[in-house]
Amino acid sequence: MKATPEIKLADRIEELPPYLFARLDKLRDEKAASGVDVITLAKGDPDLPTPQAVIDRLYAGAQDPSTHQYCEDGLDTFREAISGWYARRFGVDLDPGSQLVPLIGSKEGIAHMPLALVNPGDFVLVPDPGYPVYSIGANLVGGQVHFMPLKAELAWMPDLDAIPADVLDKAKAIWLCYPNNPTSAVAEPDFYERVVEFGLQHGLAVCQDAAYSEVTFDGYRAPSILEVPGADECAIEFHSLSKTYNMTGWRIGWAAGNARLVEALYRVKSNMDSGIFAAVQEAAIEAIELPQSWIDERNGIYERRRDQVVDILRNMGLEPEVPKASLYVWTPVPSGYDSSEFAAKAINEAGVIVTPGLGFGPSGDSHFRISLTTPDDRLTEGLERLAKLQL
Repeated sequence: MKATPEIKLADRIEELPPYLFARLDKLRDEKAASGVDVITLAKGDPDLPTPQAVIDRLYAGAQDPSTHQYCEDGLDTFREAISGWYARRFGVDLDPGSQLVPLIGSKEGIAHMPLALVNPGDFVLVPDPGYPVYSIGANLVGGQVHFMPLKAELAWMPDLDAIPADVLDKAKAIWLCYPNNPTSAVAEPDFYERVVEFGLQHGLAVCQDAAYSEVTFDGYRAPSILEVPGADECAIEFHSLSKTYNMTGWRIGWAAGNARLVEALYRVKSNMDSGIFAAVQEAAIEAIELPQSWIDERNGIYERRRDQVVDILRNMGLEPEVPKASLYVWTPVPSGYDSSEFAAKAINEAGVIVTPGLGFGPSGDSHFRISLTTPDDRLTEGLERLAKLQL
């Protein structure tokens, strides 16, 4: 019998690494299957429930047959709600029709943005450590990635002056994320002013991932890059309802800013998806209109967990960063370990999964990340197990 030829996958898929958190989920499942009671402190997936008012709005919207049809452009009312939120929160005026595009979660928009910007061989400037999708999106369209090392001595900010001139000549976009994942660093308006000036000088799309802007502590309030004069000429900001309103599974967010970038992203999306279920958009409107007191109460839970994590890690002789924002505590690994070795020790000896910093890029290998999204009792037990490790 004649041999059946093997189906050949695209080179881009053969070269694509497994997604970091898919690998961690697989590790968790393997350990659990062997009888280990695994506690994961790795993933930024809120354990707290979506607000009941949002759930009720979804239910009501789903009863309306008009929501059962395609909604490619997004509801006008959803766009207007986003615009109103920007005005209230940041004092930024956005045109709902031309400066906003709804997304099936911000991850989708981040991954699709290079399709609108990057030709094969173009460079994309990506923070290291950083959210893996920034580089993966560029790689999938044949772009080149230039990693910008983030260092503690620079407060986890990229050194724009260190980017080589020949890279800048071929660069199309720069990615930022503040409050930062994974380092939890925060940016102030003067940094955004410099980046906007840098973007305008070099013809770059400045892409800011602001997924954690509403998860803040100790009275800190995160700014938006769109507050900066000139940002509407080069910047696009990605937001997600996932972290702000405990809606990771709902898959809804948006991108806002420069009208040309927004239109380009919309053009990509209109050729690749058919929009977000209208009832989910109506529920998102309900979320956006929740009072600040709801967010403050929720942040109080994360702040309490943050303090617990920091105290335990310090008692272990470690020196964690104390975040003003985000869902994460970023900590140098113990002496004598790299991040993969320490993560392996944690799972093998304590049954606890932490995220090795190497998973976010080579510059992260000196740190590991703990998420604040584990229920209180499991978080406490996981920390107690880590505290017993012999380092």
